[in-house]
Amino acid sequence: MIPVGAAPAAPVPPLRTNRLDMPMQSPSSTEQKPENEEALSRSVRLMKIAEAAARAVRDPLLAAFRSDMAVDYKVDLHDIVTIHDKRAEAAIRAVILEREPNSAIMGEEGGQIGSGDVQWYVDPIDGTANFARGLAFWCVSIAAVIDGEAVAGVVYDPVADQMFSANLEASYLDGDKLRSRSVADETRATLITGYPVSRDFRLDGRDAALANFGALVETFSTLRRPGSAALSIAHVAAGWTDAAIGFGVNAWDVAAAILILKNAGGTYEALTLGKVAEGSADFLCPGYIATGEGANYPTLQRVARSISASRIARTAIPQDQAAANA
Repeated sequence: MIPVGAAPAAPVPPLRTNRLDMPMQSPSSTEQKPENEEALSRSVRLMKIAEAAARAVRDPLLAAFRSDMAVDYKVDLHDIVTIHDKRAEAAIRAVILEREPNSAIMGEEGGQIGSGDVQWYVDPIDGTANFARGLAFWCVSIAAVIDGEAVAGVVYDPVADQMFSANLEASYLDGDKLRSRSVADETRATLITGYPVSRDFRLDGRDAALANFGALVETFSTLRRPGSAALSIAHVAAGWTDAAIGFGVNAWDVAAAILILKNAGGTYEALTLGKVAEGSADFLCPGYIATGEGANYPTLQRVARSISASRIARTAIPQDQAAANA
């Protein structure tokens, strides 16, 4: 974590001034301030709710971690789920609905419930495979979205007891402001990525995927595959790693982490991969490049963007064929 400077000094009272000498204010400027203050106040309140919901599941998750637990599978043998994911999501949902009844919640395990103005995205355990095998790199991810904009979010690491959080104004680690920082030169930088997995072999071709991976291995000083997108991006926000990329995330994985990274001064480039429309909200896009402040990584951008472009091109071919046959 990189602390931000000391608290500002107390404001100096303004000089008494004749009202005729004061500049006129437009109605829009006087009306905007209360609206901004109200939005920030709501954002802070929602952040606190997310923090409370994440902390509410710490003890049961830690009690289950590194225990003898049964696992199940969703899409394939690479997509693990446990009873603890489902129980934690139910507990998080209960905290949110108690404190903000005007909510709708999209959870990784339970799907969409409710129809309130505040849309929540919840991943009770991001990094379930790590959790199930006893690897200490998993987290709880909770984000609040209003009118398509993420306004609050938390990424909580129960093992380290570290709370990354963000509202509309700033990002924090355990209450202290965060500022990202990355090594400028990619040849001296550390990259986190889960690419490629077996799905990427199917989508990009085994040879192409391994060639992409090889380019990253040869370019970056260090490459790691820890296994949680939310926690990886939070580590970029904290300045603990330089960059992260992924090509198979969902909104519950990244909505909170994106806000945390951006408010900390980092950059998040969303990649559609041909699966969502251009211009979609960044947290709805399945691919991403996340870098800290000061990063200049042309190889990373080239590889990630080429992966996205090739997948977009492949999705366009069947559409063109269908149009030709119509």
